This record gives sequence, C-alpha cells and structure tokens, in this order.
Amino acid sequence: MDLSFVHFWNQVTETPLLMAAVILTLGVILVNGWTDAPNAIATCVVTRCMSARSAIWMAALFNFLGVFLMSMINATVAETITKMVDFGSDSHEAIVALSAALFAIVVWATLAWLFGIPTSESHALIAGLTGGAIALHGGLEGVNGNEWVKVLYGMVISVFLGFSLGWVVCKLVITLFKNTERYKTEGFFRAAQIFGAASMSFMHGAQDGQKFMGVILLCVLLVNGKNTNVSVQMPVWLMLLCSAVMGLGTSIGGKKIIKSVGMDMVKLEKYQGFSADIAASVALLFSSVFGIPVSTTHAKTTSIMGACAVRRISAINFSVVKEMVSAWILTFPGCGLIGYIMTKIFISVF
Repeated sequence: MDLSFVHFWNQVTETPLLMAAVILTLGVILVNGWTDAPNAIATCVVTRCMSARSAIWMAALFNFLGVFLMSMINATVAETITKMVDFGSDSHEAIVALSAALFAIVVWATLAWLFGIPTSESHALIAGLTGGAIALHGGLEGVNGNEWVKVLYGMVISVFLGFSLGWVVCKLVITLFKNTERYKTEGFFRAAQIFGAASMSFMHGAQDGQKFMGVILLCVLLVNGKNTNVSVQMPVWLMLLCSAVMGLGTSIGGKKIIKSVGMDMVKLEKYQGFSADIAASVALLFSSVFGIPVSTTHAKTTSIMGACAVRRISAINFSVVKEMVSAWILTFPGCGLIGYIMTKIFISVF
C-alpha cells in the first residue's frame, strides 16, 4: 500500500470522511499537547528551576523529538493502537465510527482541561476507540483482546513502576547527598531537574505521539479497505506531522495542569522533583521499548507520590490524589460511553 505523503494528501482532499477523521485526530493530538504534556514539566516549574513559559517551550521541543526519534527506533506502541480494535470491512461506516470516537475523546479531554484535572489522554483514546468499535459491531466482536490486554498491563506497570521508582530514586539521592550541605546542592539539582523535565517530555512524546500516529495509520488503512492487523513501516512524514502538532499543543498552555500536579498534590523540593522526573522517564522508556501503551499521567503523578513518600506519607495531599484517581477510573466508562453514543449518532446521520 502506498503510504507516501502525496498519496495521503490526495486521499484526504478527495475523501471528506477521511479529512474529518484526520482533522479530529490532529485535534486530539493538539489537546493532548496542552493537557497531558504539562505533566512532564510540572515539577520543574513549581520548584522554580524554570519559568512556566520557558518550560512549556522546552517541553514542546522535546515532545517533538520524542515522537520522531522513538518512532524511528521502535513503533510497537503505534501498532498496538492500530490493531486494538476492528472497525469492520465497510470503509464508510468504519471511518464514520472512528470519527465519532475521536470526537468523543476531544469532548472528554476538553472538559478535563477546563476543570484542571490531569486525566489520562491515553485511556481516553483507548476508551473512545473501544466504545466506537462496540457500537459499530453491537458487541465485543470489534475488540482485539490480545492487544487490548496490553492496556491492562500498562495500567498496572505505570502505577507500580512510577511509585516504586520514585521512592527508590529519591531514597538513593538522599543517601548520596546526606553529608552535603543543602545550599551546595542547589545548583546541581536545578540543572538536574531541567534535564529530568526534558527527558520526561521526550518520553511523553515517545509514548503518546506513537498512540496518535497509530490512529492516523488506522484512518489510512480503513479508507483503503485494508486489514488493520497488518504490519506497515511508519512513514517519516507521519512522525513529523504528529510531533509538530503535539509540540504546538504544548506551547499553547498547560498552567492549570501544572498547578494540579505540581502544586496542589504535594509540596516539592528540587531533589524530589528530579527524582520523580527520572523515575517516570525510566518507567516510560521501559514501556515504550516493550511496546506497552501506558499512561504518562499515571507514571508521572505516581512517581511524584513515591518521591514524596520517602520523607513522609502525609506530605501527599490525598484529597487531590482521590480526585485524580476518580477521574482516571471514570475515563474508561465515561469516554467509552460518549464514544458509543456518538458512533450511533454519526452512523445514523452520515
């Protein structure tokens, strides 16, 4: 199958449904950039290592690099998203259902952003696509259990690795610097935390950027009547497109999410912020290498909790944690239901 940009552009301009699906996907990537990506730089901003504006621009750059470079190394996460659901053999209905699912994701993510809640865009994506596939098939026939189970693995891995690595890294840092005067470490941890935030931004792009590349690839396969279980080489233009849009979204804003993650949930010191960033980056790197789609929000917030738990568990504001966990839990049924309803409406209208 021809996956060149010229062929893609010709199909988009000639097929209104494909154009709608691609625009919605790019909209979801943009929303992800301004709602999810700020998690990566929250700790760096609240510990005053960088200004919010500078950190957001840095995150935009490293999100771009993360999408592009990791996709060239290993695009398994994107393939998992592409193969996770089956929208059937009717290309018209398939594109309509996919567009409805993407519309549901935009609605859900925008509502979360308005309330400043760092929900998982990854889970919203998975829930919306699954709800659309179930609506189209009238049952679970459209869900590929072998691929979908990786999502469950990812939920456990992101939470467990995030918290445990956050605790271990922070404990190690405290041990290494226990005999050093605090004021002497300020400069080191300021630079180290900027490095940690950059690495976290890179891994956010590597994980979430691949997921959305998988969706655009799904659009192309469906409009051409191809089996979504086939393995294809990810085109470079697709990597560039997704990384550029995500970087743009990150540059637009994110202060509400930064406040929720880095200021309301815990009170951080520089060494804790550095520990959390490195721990979350390692967790995301592990998941990306093994092709497991995980939540970057889960990895980052739990790593922050793990780093703060070293000092004392009461340092964590559990009322904010409870609010976040509730949002995470509601994402699957909530966004999935919206995806299901919107698919039924879109199919009846279009």
